Amino acid sequence: MGDRFGMRTGLETVLLSRQSLGLLTATAVLVAGATVTPPAALTVEGQRTLAVFLSTLVLWLTRPVPYVVSSILSVTLLFVLGTVSSFSAATTGFTSTLVFFLLLLLLLGDATTSVGLDRQLAKQLLTADSTPRRALHSVAGSVLALALVMPSAMARAITFIPIVKRLTAAFEPEADNGFESAAFLILGHVNPIASMALMTGGGMALVTSEIVATSVQPITWVDWAVLMLPPTILLYTVAALCAGLFAMDDEEMTSGTKNNARLEPDGNGTTSLTREQRLVGIVLSGAVISWIVGSFVGLPTVLPAVAAVVVLSLPSVGIITAEDIADVSWGIIFLIGAMLSILDVMEETGSITAVIDVLTRWIPFAALAHWQIVVVLIAIAVGIRVMFSTGSAAIVVALPIVLEFASVFGIDRLFLALAVLLVVGSTTILPFNTTAVLVSMDRGPLSHRDVASFGLVTMGLSLGVAAVSWLVYWPLVT
Repeated sequence: MGDRFGMRTGLETVLLSRQSLGLLTATAVLVAGATVTPPAALTVEGQRTLAVFLSTLVLWLTRPVPYVVSSILSVTLLFVLGTVSSFSAATTGFTSTLVFFLLLLLLLGDATTSVGLDRQLAKQLLTADSTPRRALHSVAGSVLALALVMPSAMARAITFIPIVKRLTAAFEPEADNGFESAAFLILGHVNPIASMALMTGGGMALVTSEIVATSVQPITWVDWAVLMLPPTILLYTVAALCAGLFAMDDEEMTSGTKNNARLEPDGNGTTSLTREQRLVGIVLSGAVISWIVGSFVGLPTVLPAVAAVVVLSLPSVGIITAEDIADVSWGIIFLIGAMLSILDVMEETGSITAVIDVLTRWIPFAALAHWQIVVVLIAIAVGIRVMFSTGSAAIVVALPIVLEFASVFGIDRLFLALAVLLVVGSTTILPFNTTAVLVSMDRGPLSHRDVASFGLVTMGLSLGVAAVSWLVYWPLVT
């Protein structure tokens, strides 16, 4: 008891020290940016905007205060320091369609979970047979199928963890066949990859599509599916196969079982859906159909999501409630809104151009071939990704900067944006980089070494799929 208390106290001390250091660093950066004479390449407004960006980035990484607080502080500082003429000009990112669309998708995902539709779909999709190999393939295929209707890798992981535990118990416990480790690698590392297949598949896809739509070219739900569905399925399939090879050898993957691993329904043996589950399923199906049809008739993607949330919130339905809205991940929503606001001001004040000029002096881009520049830009995005606990937050910071470089050096910005998404969305080196990995490591047999090692594997696979897509597939469909 005493050891646990001491360990907890020591951990809290380390966290407080890190947070205090982050707060001091952010303050120092902000004071320096507001008082020091700017270099010739920067205006006073540009330097102050850059100081707000860097100090806010430190606050987001060290989290001495919640995301909501640091995000509100950042846009307030843009106004207080005189980088914009009005407070509304400092909060333009919060009026973006992306912020509202992400909120709506989070509510729809929570509705799927609250009525138990996710668990019902998982049980009906999963038909595991008597070997670890087939059971692992069933888990991987079921997670991919569920991703089409549940835009949250975290929710999918939580849904399948008890199912994996039940399947693990069905195999010979003394044989340590590696099934559990392989399955948790799929739930943690491979599962988030599925979210990139559709524009509405999750935060990373939404952020990337919004940046592409505003900075590169308009993109519809169908356009996204054509561009990203095949590469994502390829990457997901190869990564799932590698998860089995990573944790299980061939003899273990074909070993026998203690009993049949096939999942049986709970309760009285029925698998019929409840009224609420059928209603959520119908509403979600209608939203997907509307997104497809809307891509051809010009219907804004956000409208079907609004209609779906309204229907599920009606008094006679009552599936989405005030409590559900209060439980939304507001920190991530505010972070994205604040980052989009900061990026708008950085463009207006020339801060991004100044950053690119500095990096161009440090890195000899002019002497590099196009593919080498692409590699460097993706490496920059990966470096930023490792610092963040969510892929969507990393993309909203890295992608606009990377795309600015692409425009300077004549690189296809659409292909680069999609490649960055594939690689960033598949890279998890530290457990906190992805919530699904963090939960899988906490509830499964994975170690820090397993997480980092297989994260490097998925990153390597994503680089290969991105290269093939860039050179072969995307030119054929654009």
